[in-house]
This record gives sequence, structure tokens and C-alpha cells, in this order.
Amino acid sequence: MGGLHVKRGDEVVVIAGAHKGKRGRIIHVDPKRQRVLVEGVNLIKRHVRKSQRYPQGGIIEREGPIHVSNVMRVDVYEARRARKGAPAAS
Repeated sequence: MGGLHVKRGDEVVVIAGAHKGKRGRIIHVDPKRQRVLVEGVNLIKRHVRKSQRYPQGGIIEREGPIHVSNVMRVDVYEARRARKGAPAAS
């Protein structure tokens, strides 16, 4: 299996799925499962019980994994938009 087209710290755009159009930085890459965690995208709610890490317990929100084929680096995305003649998104 070859390398992935993104790495941790890259800024990406989600190009498919429920979160299409959202941007964020890659927090974590799992090459074996071909998944990435993107900051602020695909937030899931997790119920946690009381522990030293979470003394109150409760419900926390954190990023869920997205398949790597559903994200594209921002520079590549912008270049593609410019070639198609689409107006730049703000």
C-alpha cells in the first residue's frame, strides 16, 4: 500500500459526505484504516463515566474519523476551483 496524499498538520477540505465543504487541520492520520481526524469536522458526542481524566463525567464532543478519500488539501482544492472558473468561496 502506498502513502496517503495528506499528513498531520495539513489543511484540508471535505469534498464528500455529510460535512462536505468544511475545512480544518488534520489532527491524526491512521494509514492502516485509511482514516483521518480533521479538527472541528465530524464531531461526535461521547458519554464518559467519571475518571481521573474526566472527574465530572458527562458528555464530551470530539472528532470522528473520515475516510481519506473524502478530503483534499486546500491548495489542490483551490487550484481546481480556479481552473473550473468558479468564484472563490469566502
